[in-house]
Amino acid sequence: MSEIVVMYELDHRVHAAPAAPGRPDTAGPRTLCGKDTFAMEKAPWKPSEHPGAPWYPAEYASTVCPDCDAGMQT
Repeated sequence: MSEIVVMYELDHRVHAAPAAPGRPDTAGPRTLCGKDTFAMEKAPWKPSEHPGAPWYPAEYASTVCPDCDAGMQT
């Protein structure tokens, strides 16, 4: 899988979005669950910098989007 960008939805739900082609620090237009990333804030957390850790920051575990999490498990 290519780089993943962690995104915060306005209600603080945490989503995973594939990186834009050729731009590993920029989210593509949709999250793994299909939501538009335009109105979301990019998290400073970079999963690739935390080998063995979940794809999301631990303090947001209770607000992870279940559909994005399932997409990350495949």
